[in-house]
Amino acid sequence: MDRLLFGINHMSEEKARAQAMRFRKTDAIMEVLDIAYDEGIRTFMCTTHDRIAEVAERVRANPARYRDFTFYPCMPYAHKYANAVTEHGMVGALKHFMPEDGLFATALAGGKALATREVDGMARVLIDMEMKMFAGTKTPVIFVQNVFTDLLLGMGFTRAFRIFHDHIVEKYGAEPAYITMNMPMLLDALAKEGIERPIICANINKIGFRMSGGFDAYLDALKSGRVRAIAMSVYASGAIPPDEAIHWISELPGVESIVFGASSAGNIRGTKALVDRYMRVAA
Repeated sequence: MDRLLFGINHMSEEKARAQAMRFRKTDAIMEVLDIAYDEGIRTFMCTTHDRIAEVAERVRANPARYRDFTFYPCMPYAHKYANAVTEHGMVGALKHFMPEDGLFATALAGGKALATREVDGMARVLIDMEMKMFAGTKTPVIFVQNVFTDLLLGMGFTRAFRIFHDHIVEKYGAEPAYITMNMPMLLDALAKEGIERPIICANINKIGFRMSGGFDAYLDALKSGRVRAIAMSVYASGAIPPDEAIHWISELPGVESIVFGASSAGNIRGTKALVDRYMRVAA
């Protein structure tokens, strides 16, 4: 994984809403992604929102420009399914999201799952539906979104992580990964399913901001060598000065990458410069 990943905004809901208004058009998204890409940030960590399908299409349409552009999809995007069912109906929504190259096989798998209540088959169908928009692009790491991860964790249905892990490896040749608000608990749950040294994205910052499970438990997990961590919310929603935040993160064991969201060229370049300064030395 790259040291620095460009991704969704993890700041306040108010700021997220403001950015959602700004990025209603794909051109606005591409403008920011182009700034990050030209600064040498090659990986875009994103949800499977319909707008991202348009971004993927732009990348596919210009292979010379985006030769090294990499997506890290994060799934599922629940609102997308609810809206599609409202617009197309249940069957229409399924047809809309299914991969075209495997429509019949996917339909059979889904039908069997519905008839027999077989969770594995339906889970694989849903993953394939989510991945359809990324066909023809680079997706070496694929995530379960934190809302879904933590819901499964809270329900104790950890077998779902094994289903996800195996399907991502076998069908997509990618590394399965997980976003969570409680890294220590998730790490133990994955270990019980035989998933070793997983890639986990979680809040990791100097003041313990939104680090559910306890600051010390996070440090113990990182020091154990059992996890490949991606740190998000490293600035703690602006509570930690950037230089101090990145310097602290760079000295932690087990942190392989930082994911950040920014909408201005200055913020993107500033974070990139700090990561180059501190994390190269740490490496």
